Amino acid sequence: MPHGSVDTRYVIFPAGPTDAEALARVHVESWRDTYRGLLPDAYLARMSVEGHARRFARLLIKPGPDDVTLALADRWSISGYAQGGPSRRGVSGEAEVATLYLLRGAQAQGLGRRLLGDTARALAGLGARSLVISVLRDNLAARGFYEHLGGQAEPPRQEPGPGGALLYEVAYRWPDITALTG
Repeated sequence: MPHGSVDTRYVIFPAGPTDAEALARVHVESWRDTYRGLLPDAYLARMSVEGHARRFARLLIKPGPDDVTLALADRWSISGYAQGGPSRRGVSGEAEVATLYLLRGAQAQGLGRRLLGDTARALAGLGARSLVISVLRDNLAARGFYEHLGGQAEPPRQEPGPGGALLYEVAYRWPDITALTG
């Protein structure tokens, strides 16, 4: 595909409750692909599409007033999603993308950039002026993606992980959200 053109084989749309199972499938499959070797294998094996589908359904039936969930799909199925809302830090005007996952077959096509850009636009429409997203310190592919998009890395911090393990996360910040919405 020529540089700068939009891949019309995929659409991005606001996810609704009927998308819960497809989002859960993307979530579980992406975690198993992305976090193998970074999170305990037993935890990844226990993840269930059914359990995550119930969680997604609850979130999509009753979202917060400033929450956004966007899905990425081709004509057959959902292959990615992003969720965001006000930042956990409670900084005025700062939004946070809590999750952004694409199935392996949808990666390296500019779709992650599109999904993040559309999520940033939706959050900016709700009043966000800056954006933050956190990633595991050892997830080098994701870190490279956010750095390529201009995210400014903060020092790693410890966060509780599955099974009581301590993990290190790095927050990437865009002080001006329009750097992602253009």
